[in-house]
Amino acid sequence: MDNNNLIKQLLMIGIGTTSLVAEKLKEVSDQWVQDGKINPDQAQHFVDDLMQNIKSEQGNFEAQMERQIRNLMQDIGVPRQAEMDELRGRLDRLERQIRDLENRHWR
Repeated sequence: MDNNNLIKQLLMIGIGTTSLVAEKLKEVSDQWVQDGKINPDQAQHFVDDLMQNIKSEQGNFEAQMERQIRNLMQDIGVPRQAEMDELRGRLDRLERQIRDLENRHWR
């Protein structure tokens, strides 16, 4: 499982959802302006405030999702990248030691 790919996919879903929400907010505020319920300045302020809140919450959501995914992966035993790098290093050292022993044996 590619952790970065999964996180990127989740973030792209979030970005798409945010764009859709922004579009719908604009439509609703435009309709309110047409209906005379609010003036154009109020509509723009309304959309801007809501989008700022959504973006702020999205940042919190993304951080929370990353934490949850990391915890889940740890719970099911998926090693972290640092652990994999350490194991690769150990494997490389062992392979070098075996080659050295083989070379000594054949001399």
